[in-house]
Amino acid sequence: METAATLNDSAIALTEANRPKEAISLFRKALAMEPANPLLWLNLGIAQQKAGDYTSAMDSFYRCLSFDSTMAEAWNALGLIHYELEHFEKSEACYKKALQQERRSPKSWNNLGVLYFTMGSYEEARHCFEQAVSLSPHYYDALYNLRDTCNELGDTRAAVEFGRRLGELNNSKPIRLS
Repeated sequence: METAATLNDSAIALTEANRPKEAISLFRKALAMEPANPLLWLNLGIAQQKAGDYTSAMDSFYRCLSFDSTMAEAWNALGLIHYELEHFEKSEACYKKALQQERRSPKSWNNLGVLYFTMGSYEEARHCFEQAVSLSPHYYDALYNLRDTCNELGDTRAAVEFGRRLGELNNSKPIRLS
């Protein structure tokens, strides 16, 4: 018997297998069973985002948040879409909302840092990347970004140190947060 939970699990697997359009139909079927389930709306939005349908993805993330405004992952996903659309102020607001809900999210700290780096706010970017690395010391993307930010700031000693740590990670399995 199909349940919203089994449909959700199958759709997540399809999304992860880079088959988001198939996943979307399963998420919609699950939502017909549980229309007020914020996790289903979040997962639908992720599949829509992966399919390149940012408008629908944003609608789904906002729908998710209408049921549970504390879902940091939905705020973070909205921040990513706004970043990709170069709506930097909206992106920043979404990342900050994500961090209000989950202060210990290395992914949100890293994403906010990338935004600041893109905007040329290197000190703010460095702070964000340092936060991400303090929460997840082997987070490859944050270390990489921190190294580059230190280079931009002229702090070559720190950049060399972060480069050394990256080299150590290359000899092991790096942690990447998606």
